[in-house]
Amino acid sequence: MQEIIVWHNPRCSKSRDAVKYLEEQNVPHRTFLYMKEEFTSNDIKKVMKQLGINDINEMLRPTEDLYKSLDIKNKSEDEIINLLLTNTKLIQRPIIIKDDKAVISRPFEKLIDLLK
Repeated sequence: MQEIIVWHNPRCSKSRDAVKYLEEQNVPHRTFLYMKEEFTSNDIKKVMKQLGINDINEMLRPTEDLYKSLDIKNKSEDEIINLLLTNTKLIQRPIIIKDDKAVISRPFEKLIDLLK
């Protein structure tokens, strides 16, 4: 059976919409509250691989003031990953993981495609 994990921020409407959709479709899933629960740099690297991205910036929120204040664009991947461990609001959301694939559900249709 497939496992679906939602990197979820309950304060984000897009994240809430994704969880609501999974519930309405009776899709078994679990939420990972990444802003409260601990994760490691290896977890970030695994998610990058599942997302199929090579640039960590593709999973970040560049419009966050914190992004600018931390001067993310001038940091190495390892430096950025280490910053994400304590500055979780920089992570784009929601991230939906199904087995070995993942999407950032923006737009929402990416979630629907992942479930096919």
